Formats: sequence, C-alpha cells, structure tokens
Amino acid sequence: MPGMTFDNNNSEIAGLEKSAGSKKHGRIDATFFLLTLILLTIGLIMLFSAGYYYAQHYRDGNSFHFIQRQAIWAGLGLVLMIIFTFINYQIFKKLAFITFAVSVIMLIIVLFMPPLNNARRWISIGPINFQPSEVAKFAIILLFAFLISKNYKKMPTFSYGVLPFVFFIGIVSVLMMMQTHLSGTVLIMAIGFLMMFVGGTKYRYFLLAIAVAAVAVIGLVTILGVGYVQERLSGWIDPFSDTSNSTHQTYQSLLTIGSGGLLGVGLGGSNQKFLYLPEPQNDFIFSVVCEELGFIGAAIIIILFALFVYRGFVIASKAPDKFGMMMAVGITGQIGIQALLNIAVVTNTVPNTGISLPFFSYGGTALMMQLAQIGIVLNISRRANMEIKG
Repeated sequence: MPGMTFDNNNSEIAGLEKSAGSKKHGRIDATFFLLTLILLTIGLIMLFSAGYYYAQHYRDGNSFHFIQRQAIWAGLGLVLMIIFTFINYQIFKKLAFITFAVSVIMLIIVLFMPPLNNARRWISIGPINFQPSEVAKFAIILLFAFLISKNYKKMPTFSYGVLPFVFFIGIVSVLMMMQTHLSGTVLIMAIGFLMMFVGGTKYRYFLLAIAVAAVAVIGLVTILGVGYVQERLSGWIDPFSDTSNSTHQTYQSLLTIGSGGLLGVGLGGSNQKFLYLPEPQNDFIFSVVCEELGFIGAAIIIILFALFVYRGFVIASKAPDKFGMMMAVGITGQIGIQALLNIAVVTNTVPNTGISLPFFSYGGTALMMQLAQIGIVLNISRRANMEIKG
C-alpha cells in the first residue's frame, strides 16, 4: 500500500534487542492520543444526553444507569491503554493462536446462551454481559498480523496469501452467522480483507474473497430465512413502508436526523430520545448527535473519526516492523470501518444491521477493548519514535 513501507534490514530481532536492552521509552503519538480522548469525551457526553430518559424509564428510575457503567468501563479501558503503551507489542506474537482459539471457544459457548432479542451474542457472568465478537475482532487482527509478518514475502502466492486467511476468517464468520450477528460478520470480513490487501495479497485473489463472501451471504440467508433477509432489504429500499413495525427504527432515525437541521436543537434538547427512537444510547446514538448538534456538529465528529483513521495509518507507515504495521492497520481499520458502517446504517445508506458507534454507543466490553487496542497502536508509535531517535 502506498506510503506503508518499512526497512527490511531493520529486523524484528533487532527491534526486540533494542527494546530489551534499554529502559528508555520513545514518545507516543500525541495527536492520535488526543483524538482518542476527544472522541471518548464527546462520546460519554452524548451517551448521557441520549440515554438518560431511556434509562430513567427502563432502569428503575436511574437516569445515570448507562453513563455510570460506561464511565467505569472507560476508566478501566484508559488504564489498559496506558499499560499497553509500555508493553512491547512484540509479545502479542506469541499469543496470536492462543487468542484465536479462546475467541473461537467463546463464540461456541455463546451459542448455548439464552437468546436476547432473537439473537445469541452475549455471555453473562453474574451482572457482567460481554460479546465474544469483540474478542474475535482482536483475535483476527492479531492472527492476521502475525501470519502476514511471518510470510510477507510469500503473500503474493495463493498458498500463503489467501488460503490461511480464508480458513481462519471462515471459521469465525460461520460461528458469528449462527448467532445471527450480521454486522459483526461483515465487520470482521472487512477488517480481514483490509489487512490482506495491505499485507500484499494479489488483487486477483480478492475475486475469490468476493466469492467466499457471497457463499457467506447465502449461508446467512439459509440460517436467518429468506423472509427475514427480504424484510431487511425491502425496509432499506423503502424505510417508510412499515413504520409501525419492520422499518420503525430506520424511520425514527431519519426523523431524528432531519430534526437537527444545520445547527441542531442544542445539547440535551432532543425530542426523539423520549422513547420515539429505539435504543438511542446504542446503535442509533449518532441520530441523536445529528438532532442535538446539527449537521455541523455531526460533520465535526465525522472529521474527528477521519483524522483518527488517518493518524493511525501514519503510525502504521512508520512502524519499525511488519507486525507492528499490520497491527496498527487492523486496529485503526476496525474502528474506522465500524464508525463508517454505523453512520451508514443510521442514515439508511446501507441496510440496518445493528452495529455500534465506537466511543459513543453503550457497551462496556467494546469500549474497553477499543481503548486497550489503541494502547497497542500508541506503543507501536512509541517504538517507532525510538527507532527514529536511534
């Protein structure tokens, strides 16, 4: 990929020796760190604004239900982020297959959990609920980064540049489709294809990837039923066709966005969050952002995400080794693609698949995982600065 290069003479072994033999730490990428804090802060503010009435109505009158829990997870995530900035990311190489195996086991376990909203996506341990798909995202990124860094000279070949990646991503995709987790399946496939593309897989082999995706879609139709898929597609094409039932979310989302106009109704001033827009604290929180902050506020947030992705790829381009580069690409790509898909869903640009907005949507496991992974990217930037100084 243009701009993403590294010095082959600067071997990973030398990088490990350098980090092991010196207690000095390079500087983290301040811009990337600051963008993370800005998005997180805005996200927490908007979560409280969007979800306090819903929480008051459905969580025993506690308006602070969502923000209290999200703030705790955000705090834990920030602690992990800081810790990971000081842990040499090379250690994750040894954990690639272990992490993948653990994620697969969890994806199997979740199939035996009680369904919630006609889907099995959560494992409950006491008061804690978490989605194994969040671990699976990181597992795919970690495993793909390891395989690409190990075999990057052979990536143009079919045996090394296609087969293992299709195999591993196929396992995860099938298990996630069995959960009826369409959005997670699409996201993991997109992350995998991005990493393969950057890693050196030949363009013509992506035709095979498209074929695999087509088979996955057919499998999804078989699992969910033709009627379910047709309902989603018809609701996407005409969001006003069944506003009291199948297209209710999309219809209310578009009304919410349109109510904001250019400047918005003001922070906290949304009317749609008063039980008109379903789950305003989760998948459709960006709709409330548009209503309260208007087109300008929403555009600023989109620009912040774009800058975040750009800066992440800059860090990737400066990584001291291929493994670090691919980790940065995968983690940055995950957050960027997820934000893009969420905004596309709430604006009805793509069919409603139920995908959360990073840093904004309610979900402690997801937020903590995102911040921890950002810590890894910051560590890569720190190691890159050490190399430059050296």
